[in-house]
Amino acid sequence: MESPAKPLALSPSRAGDYEQCPLLYRFRAIDKLPEPKTVAQVKGTLVHAVLEEMYGWPREQRSYPAAVKRLKPNWATMCEKDAELLELIPEEHTLDFLVECRSLLRGYFEMEDPTGFDAHAVEMYVDTTLPNGVPVRGFIDRVDIAPTGEVRVVDYKTGKKPLPQYSAQAKFQMRFYALVYWRLFGTIPQQLRLMYLKVIDSMFLAPAKEELEYFEHDLKRLWDQIEQDGQSGQFAPKTSKLCGWCAHQSLCPAFGGTPPTYPGWPGSAATS
Repeated sequence: MESPAKPLALSPSRAGDYEQCPLLYRFRAIDKLPEPKTVAQVKGTLVHAVLEEMYGWPREQRSYPAAVKRLKPNWATMCEKDAELLELIPEEHTLDFLVECRSLLRGYFEMEDPTGFDAHAVEMYVDTTLPNGVPVRGFIDRVDIAPTGEVRVVDYKTGKKPLPQYSAQAKFQMRFYALVYWRLFGTIPQQLRLMYLKVIDSMFLAPAKEELEYFEHDLKRLWDQIEQDGQSGQFAPKTSKLCGWCAHQSLCPAFGGTPPTYPGWPGSAATS
């Protein structure tokens, strides 16, 4: 007997999928269709793993050379868990790949001195239901709490910093985690920081209570739309320039494809 599907919840990635294309949301969140990994994604995973590990060390050991030394062991662990990574990044390209990861770590150390503070949490998993009934979950890269109680939420980015007119997705992600942290722990983070390691630059936000309440209403409207589509099974395709990078074009009606049979709405954590 098959176990019931896990109830769905909203995350920044899945919210972005739905707003980009409802059918893409269905393919990823409900059908869970496999997608090929990209070198950029794998690079980000490796750098995040090293930074997460580093904050478990004593402060005096958190140096750039020490972090660089952890790239190869972490890469080996990743490859043991997923042999397909060796096909994406074959041995003859591994050195160049690790050099690029080393450069991202260098960017981090030029932006921040990790010997000056301890992280309250790294890779913090959050999973709750907002007061308005929206189920939410995700991972926060890092949470810092000052001795005086101020909270900072930090997210590492290994890609380019978006131009201001294209920064909505990044701001959405940070407001999302600020809202979830507030609803879980009763404290609004004083600062949200996205660290763009590649370009050694940051984006800062300082959310106000009213702003997060308004954002919470927006999440409710978005989740209601998703649930409505989920109950009907009608996730409409939405074409854009991003279609050229979609791994599921062959299944999309907008390109002459046929989606797989709809498996049904798994429901939400709020109603399970």
